[in-house]
Amino acid sequence: MNFNFSDLFWIIFFIISVQPAWQRQTTELRRVRALREFEQGRNSRVILLIHRQESVSLLGIPISRFISIEDSEQILRAIRLTPDDVPIDLILHTPGGLVLATEQIATP
Repeated sequence: MNFNFSDLFWIIFFIISVQPAWQRQTTELRRVRALREFEQGRNSRVILLIHRQESVSLLGIPISRFISIEDSEQILRAIRLTPDDVPIDLILHTPGGLVLATEQIATP
């Protein structure tokens, strides 16, 4: 097998292209594992909402996320699907968002 510069370029390009997706998947798996351990340790249901600044595509353009009505509806759906005898741990990590959305979550 004889490698030249072009082959090396494409191999490096492939690795650089796949690495962000692999890193996101690894982070997601670690997060799910930690949440399951937390749930088992506390005998509760964990509902988690994390918003952070993320990079989009290969351009690296930052976008900011915040709590929206859709987020509050997903959280309320998770709360309603939880049996009444199971305690809930609600974890919100967000820079803020719509007041109406947070009021929906806070109002029983």
